[in-house]
Amino acid sequence: MIALRLLASAVAACLAAVGVAHAQDATSLKKQMPGQWELSTTERSKTCVVTLKGDAAGQGYKLELEPACKTALPFTKDIVAWSVKGLDIVRLQDATGEAVIDFTEVEAGIFEGLRQGEGVYILQDLAAARSMAKSMDQMIGDWSMVRGNGQPICGLTLTNTEAGPDNFQVFLKPKCDATIAQFNPTQWRLERGQIILMSKSGDAWQFEADDNAQWRRVPDTADPLIMLRQ
Repeated sequence: MIALRLLASAVAACLAAVGVAHAQDATSLKKQMPGQWELSTTERSKTCVVTLKGDAAGQGYKLELEPACKTALPFTKDIVAWSVKGLDIVRLQDATGEAVIDFTEVEAGIFEGLRQGEGVYILQDLAAARSMAKSMDQMIGDWSMVRGNGQPICGLTLTNTEAGPDNFQVFLKPKCDATIAQFNPTQWRLERGQIILMSKSGDAWQFEADDNAQWRRVPDTADPLIMLRQ
């Protein structure tokens, strides 16, 4: 009996500790969120500035949407407040407290939310989002693909011409290596720090920046494929 009591006490203490940790997680998130955020489609073709506040408002906290939000992202017309649900869900909610869209953190300061039938939306710190936009502008122009030995095998041009939701046109130059020509990318986007090239068939190649200001295809191989800005 004593052993059972000790076990029950230990379990209760463990559950209490978990509860405290969970409460701290939610509390930390509530303190982290007030400020200016950008709500956008995944590649920022449509954006909206949201200011989250710490003042209570009905079943959540106050927020402000810039006037352009309702045109850029029509669903935002129903958003009147924000709250933290559970451990890690940031909710943008309507007047009844129901979710217009729920976000979870996927990277430090970057949250993703899904609206059924529409797709994925991103909520991220406004300054960081604008910095990323500047980075994307720097991607536009002529590039060369080379092997690890430095041998050029293809030239391509990344443009800012829209080619479907959140993607942009890319054009290969003549006389590309057979592997590149067969892949034949027609669209690109910048996503979570990666350049994504996509073919008509839906195949995708990912490139990540390395320490030498080059973009290497991932996962890496013994004969790497590298993109260099021209």
